[in-house]
Amino acid sequence: MSLEISNRPILLVEDNPVDVDLTLRAFNRRKLLNPIEIARDGQEALDWISRWESGATLPLVVLLDLKLPKVDGLEVLRQLRAHSVCQDLPVVVLTSSGEDRDIEIAYRYHANSYIVKPVNFEKFMEVAAQIELYWCLLNRPPR
Repeated sequence: MSLEISNRPILLVEDNPVDVDLTLRAFNRRKLLNPIEIARDGQEALDWISRWESGATLPLVVLLDLKLPKVDGLEVLRQLRAHSVCQDLPVVVLTSSGEDRDIEIAYRYHANSYIVKPVNFEKFMEVAAQIELYWCLLNRPPR
């Protein structure tokens, strides 16, 4: 089986600078080739919709935290799914919340996956490796 490697960006929606740094270090250590775009709050994430509607490259996957300032992550997910340009965009909820309510709502809004962030760096590296393997190498996203 040959793996097709996409150079489309990954959109990381995360307000915590420590988690942004941890994610970037984990992907850097994995030598991920995809560029990482960062939205530091929910409104910044939603601002990407107009860019995509104007022809900007859709990300390969969105890694979405739920606990965000300005617009929370569940609302971001709901609005992404409401726009035709990004309704099929893979969204992985990557959050510290393991609350059943958040999980249920995320899947109701058609999250593709829900991952509770590990606090340990080595465990986070394992999560980053799985995200890279599946979403960047194995998964075949819509164009």
